[in-house]
Amino acid sequence: QVQLVESGGGLVQAGGSLRLSCAASGRTVGSYAMGWFRQAPGKEREFVAAISWSGGTTTYTDSVKGRFTISRDNAMNTVYLQMDFLKPEDTAVYYCAAARTAAVPIPRASSYDYWGRGTQVTASS
Repeated sequence: QVQLVESGGGLVQAGGSLRLSCAASGRTVGSYAMGWFRQAPGKEREFVAAISWSGGTTTYTDSVKGRFTISRDNAMNTVYLQMDFLKPEDTAVYYCAAARTAAVPIPRASSYDYWGRGTQVTASS
């Protein structure tokens, strides 16, 4: 079993930056694809970014391309999401997820086996 714990959320002004971390425990996730999703109030959970097991391949939803960067440190069993130039529409709870049977990044929530509890990100205008 894998436990995922997100941290690094908070309140920032539009245009600011935050770095989210997702620490895994219980089992190494070095062979898993990892992803970040978000859910705003009244909206469905949506894909943000994902990364392959090696970190060599990444994919992003169009609205965050050029502003967000996903990365991982397999030695630390941790995945990161660097968020720059934040906009009010980025405000949401951000969730980390791990896909046990996938090595490449996947934008579908249904492909992920483990989820964290989320961390709130608020970008004020």
